[in-house]
Amino acid sequence: MPESSAKYDEDTARSTERAYLTPEITQQRMATLQALALRYGQRVLDIGVGPGLLAQDMALLVGATGKVIGIDNAAAMVGIARKRCADLPQVKVDSGEAQKLEFPQHHFDAVVCTQVLLYVTEVEQALAEMRRVLKPGGRAVIVETDWNGLVLSSNFPDLTEIMIQSWDAEVASPNLPPVLQPMLKNAGFGGISVSAIPVIVASCVRGNYAHSMIQQLSHCAVKQGRVTETEARKWKEDLYQKHRDDAFFYCINRFLFTASAF
Repeated sequence: MPESSAKYDEDTARSTERAYLTPEITQQRMATLQALALRYGQRVLDIGVGPGLLAQDMALLVGATGKVIGIDNAAAMVGIARKRCADLPQVKVDSGEAQKLEFPQHHFDAVVCTQVLLYVTEVEQALAEMRRVLKPGGRAVIVETDWNGLVLSSNFPDLTEIMIQSWDAEVASPNLPPVLQPMLKNAGFGGISVSAIPVIVASCVRGNYAHSMIQQLSHCAVKQGRVTETEARKWKEDLYQKHRDDAFFYCINRFLFTASAF
């Protein structure tokens, strides 16, 4: 699922797709696949399938006898994912919501949920649904971001803090990583482990992940009236100049949770 709470049209979805093809997010996808440890013939649910990049990779691991089901509540993303996976008959992509999974109990060997729960109001319900649809011993892999840990080479740290606050206000459940472990336990999961995936970007060019997030952060702050258009331009131009001076740095930590259904 893309990183914005706005409704996604085709252009926005394509922009997100480009950002997710960058090396730093590809690295995250490879770590997610490793944590899933999928085997040939298994059935996996991708909650928030987005542009279908992870679904495509998972389909190659489970093979022709396996099944990858991807759901997303953004129609544009569903369309892109379906097109990407059109030649993979073991992949099916539909509209759906994390809080209400339309699947039988104990139906999947694995469930993956990447950058989705921050948009969900009822996170506990979403986790309970993941647990319900997993087979005993099945694996859940969840990736979420701690935006309070953003490191950015800005000369305007006060404005950066406002941008982060605006993003927190834009999503339903910000700053989930510190509370996800007890939430998973309460949902009936065990064998919980967590690892960090730092997303480090040393450039800010149109289409890369850092540029995309800087645009989204400033848009949220202006929309919410926390900064003026002039202040947002000043903040962004400073970062663009850092890029031109080879002094740009962006780092955010994502956290990968792995849990088993007992």
